[in-house]
Amino acid sequence: MAFLMSMATSSFSQRTVSHKTPLKDKVINGPYKAQLDALQKVIQQHFYDKTSGYYFAEVDPARREVKNGYRREYTYLWSLCALYQAANEIEKLEPKTKLMVPLLKLMYKYYSPAPPKAGFTDYIMKLKPGERYYDDNEWVGITALDAYARTGQKSDLKLGQAMYDFIMTGYNQVLGGGIYWKEGSTSSKNTCSNGPGVLVALQLYQATNNKAYLDTALKIYNWTNKMLQTPSKLYYDNISTKDGQIGKAIFSYNTGTMLEANVYLYQITHETKYLQRANEMADSSLEYFYGQGKFRDGYWFNAVLLRAYQHLLQINKDTKYILGFKKCLDDALQNDRNEQGLFLQNGQHVRNLVEHGGMLEILARFAWLENHYNLSTGG
Repeated sequence: MAFLMSMATSSFSQRTVSHKTPLKDKVINGPYKAQLDALQKVIQQHFYDKTSGYYFAEVDPARREVKNGYRREYTYLWSLCALYQAANEIEKLEPKTKLMVPLLKLMYKYYSPAPPKAGFTDYIMKLKPGERYYDDNEWVGITALDAYARTGQKSDLKLGQAMYDFIMTGYNQVLGGGIYWKEGSTSSKNTCSNGPGVLVALQLYQATNNKAYLDTALKIYNWTNKMLQTPSKLYYDNISTKDGQIGKAIFSYNTGTMLEANVYLYQITHETKYLQRANEMADSSLEYFYGQGKFRDGYWFNAVLLRAYQHLLQINKDTKYILGFKKCLDDALQNDRNEQGLFLQNGQHVRNLVEHGGMLEILARFAWLENHYNLSTGG
């Protein structure tokens, strides 16, 4: 796909960036690729249970989740969503690895065909059926449609369409629009269930050219901006359907989905307002989330914002967002691990599988970036 460049609307000056052009079929190699390979082994060694074929959410059994009186020995779906997207990024580096198929097979252990539309629950069906979260199913859809854009496999497109059908059962006109956070709960509408919903619809529009998907994306996009965007162009977490009160937590992944939505919309419509908004959001998020040189929130949340930065790089060639992110990544790689190679939370307990999956995706993306761009902070 050819991407138009219109930097006249950029809120910052363009820098000269050195680009690497790998030879065809060049072996991807470099410091981040080595870190990626090491983390893959660590995850399989410590989180994967060969006996059951499932993953643990937590290495420490005492930290495993108890929900409604039931101890979940194995991971909830969200962790598998993280690994699924990471697997897609790894397959971009090494297509022969074929990591996505076995993960998807495992995820179908969480699949419920219940009406009004089939979708994935948050826990293994045969053990203890869980709840169906709209955002979980959106993350599945996003990854499936990313894979479809890469490989053209019709099964990935069908999965993306099925996820769209499920998540739209959570959309209504309460508060003027928007998607609830999870099925059966009408207490809030969240950026985390609307931002990725916009992305699924936009990806489906690109895949099918069906304008209904674009129309849906725009109505959810406009609602989210109206109800949940902060004055600084970032995003609040949620809005209460009872009284309209805003949950004012600000997380990197919420900005990430909406930033990437602007990139998609610019590529689809060529309207410069979307590129301008993307640049403004990227500038604001760079300072807020990465200005201190350390990650403010979890690795997986940051992985979602990195997706947006990497996508924006197709149009805006300034690498300052990637380099700002890189400082925080390098800090985590240097300071956040134990002797086993597992990442720690505040230097204490081992982070969960979601966070290790998020770091796996981050490293896969940086393994690709270091082979395409000069990531030296020296210019």
